[in-house]
Amino acid sequence: MTDWIDVSVPVHNGMVHWPGDPPYHIERLHDQSKGAVCTVSKIRLGVHTGTHMDAPLHFIQGGATVDQVPLDAVIGPARVILILDRRSIRREELEQHEIEARDRVLFKTANSDQLWRKNEFDEDFIFITHDAAEYLAERGVQTVGVDYLSVGGFKEDAVETHMALLDAGIWIIEGLDLSGVEPGLYELICLPLKLMGSEGSPARAVLRSIE
Repeated sequence: MTDWIDVSVPVHNGMVHWPGDPPYHIERLHDQSKGAVCTVSKIRLGVHTGTHMDAPLHFIQGGATVDQVPLDAVIGPARVILILDRRSIRREELEQHEIEARDRVLFKTANSDQLWRKNEFDEDFIFITHDAAEYLAERGVQTVGVDYLSVGGFKEDAVETHMALLDAGIWIIEGLDLSGVEPGLYELICLPLKLMGSEGSPARAVLRSIE
């Protein structure tokens, strides 16, 4: 049986996070190495830390929350598509891939090979342009995944790209590490925490090749 590939980024103190979001921090409250009967930790983080999901509420007032994600949006076949453009994910490149309705698509870019090695935020990551997001909405995909902290850019198309996807009912996975994954068809499992009323949640995402 083909092994599962973990495409989640490790969560650790000092890791990269979106500017203005709370940094991740874990600390021991009780520690067996210091005489405690058991080890207990406390974490502080934003819900958009590391590999995570965005729910419509993230940008749409009154939108669905992350605990309402349909399981078939995050469990099932998914296509990993290699993006050659070094600046952005554009409509013109996506049109070459025959994306179909209800697809789950994960975009592998140069982000995976470079940016996760750094703990400093990189403003020039590869993102989905607004026009490309509208194309994905037109195609009727159900899930979109990217390999850095936002589907939209830092300097442009941040709100516009999110709105085009979320308003179309597309569920968003951000913060994937696809460096060890070849383009192709995979079985996807990506489960966010069931955080009631939240606009997002950290998630664990894994892939297994469909041969």
